Amino acid sequence: MGIQFVGHFLNILATVLYFGILARVLLSWIKVGPDSFLMPFLRLVFSVTEPILGPIRRVLPRTGAFDFSPIVALILLHVVRTVVARIFA
Repeated sequence: MGIQFVGHFLNILATVLYFGILARVLLSWIKVGPDSFLMPFLRLVFSVTEPILGPIRRVLPRTGAFDFSPIVALILLHVVRTVVARIFA
């Protein structure tokens, strides 16, 4: 029971991060002013996703205006979810 809880928790965490990164990508396409009603949500999404995207961004080579770190993070989270599912199934 305890080991399944760990697997379930890791799966939920990876899923939340996955959707947080997707939300961050979508919100980056929208101009959000400092007094916008979206600003609190944007701050939350950035605070949750930056600990994952920041280190990936530092490792990846600079490619100009396009940031590949969300793509790499989504792939890594998919791998983590797959591994967790196989280990804790």
